[in-house]
Amino acid sequence: MRPVLAALLLCAMSAPALAQTPPATIGQQYVPAPWWMRDPVIASIGHVRVELQANRAGFNATFQSVDRSVAEASRKAADQVRALSQTLGAYGVETVRVETSLTTQPLYDQYRDENGVLRDNTRADRIQRYQAQATVTLNIRDVRQLERIYATVVASQPNSISQVYFSLEPDNVAKSNLAREAVRDAANRARSAVEAAGGTLGAVRVIDPTGRACQTDVLAGWPSYGSGAGQATTVSEEVVVTGSRMMRAEMAPPPPPSAPAGQAPSEDQIEAARLALQPPLQVLTDTACVVYGLN
Repeated sequence: MRPVLAALLLCAMSAPALAQTPPATIGQQYVPAPWWMRDPVIASIGHVRVELQANRAGFNATFQSVDRSVAEASRKAADQVRALSQTLGAYGVETVRVETSLTTQPLYDQYRDENGVLRDNTRADRIQRYQAQATVTLNIRDVRQLERIYATVVASQPNSISQVYFSLEPDNVAKSNLAREAVRDAANRARSAVEAAGGTLGAVRVIDPTGRACQTDVLAGWPSYGSGAGQATTVSEEVVVTGSRMMRAEMAPPPPPSAPAGQAPSEDQIEAARLALQPPLQVLTDTACVVYGLN
C-alpha cells in the first residue's frame, strides 16, 4: 500500500505544475490553435486617429536677489513672488496650479590662478554675497486663461522665463470614443473584406481592445515560451503627446514698465505683455482587434 499511496501523492503534487505546462515547446513546428480558430475566421484590426487641441500648458519663471545677508537675499526674492503668487492663486486650482520654491547659494570672492583662470575662493570666510532664487512653476489646466496668466508673469519682470509647453490629457469620454470607433472600424474592415471575397460574416468570436489577439504569433498558434524565442509584448493604448512653442527673440515686444517689487502688476502692464499663445493640435490614436467567424 505504501508504494501506491506514494504514487498517488506524487501525482497530486505534480498536478498544478502539469496544468501550467505550455501547449507548445520551443522549436515545435505545429502547435494547437486557439479555440476561436477551430473554424474559419477573419481577424480585423481597427485603427482610429483624431486631432484634439492641447488642454494643458505650463512654464516657469525665476526671480533672483543678491545681498550680503542670506536672510535678506531670501526675503527680497520671496517679496518678488509673493504678490504674483497671490494673483495667480485667485484663478483657482482648477485653472492654474502654482508651485513656488526658494534656493540660495553663496557667491565667493574670486581670484586668478597661475594660468590666469578665474576661480572661486570656496572658503567660508571668503563669501562676499548670497544669491537667492525664487522659482514659480505653473501648470495651466484651463488653457483659455493661458495668455492672461503668461502676461501676468511677464509683467512681473522675472529674471528668466521658460518656454511654454503644451500637452494633451484626454478625459474618459475621449478615450471611450476612441475605443468604440476603433472597434467600429475593425467591423467595417472585416465586413468589407468578407463581402469582397464572396463570403458572409459570422458571429463575433473575440473583441480585444489592445489589438493583441490579431498579432501574428497569436494567429499562428501560441506565443513562444522561454527567453530563447522572445517574450510577449504588452501594448499600451494610452498615448500622451507633448509639444512646445518658443517665441523668437526678434519678435518679442518691448518689455512693459516694471511693477514695483512686492506688488502685483497692473492691468495696463498685463495687457502690454499679452502674446498670442494658441494651443496646438495633438494626435490621439487607438486600435482594436475583432475576430469574426465565417458562414
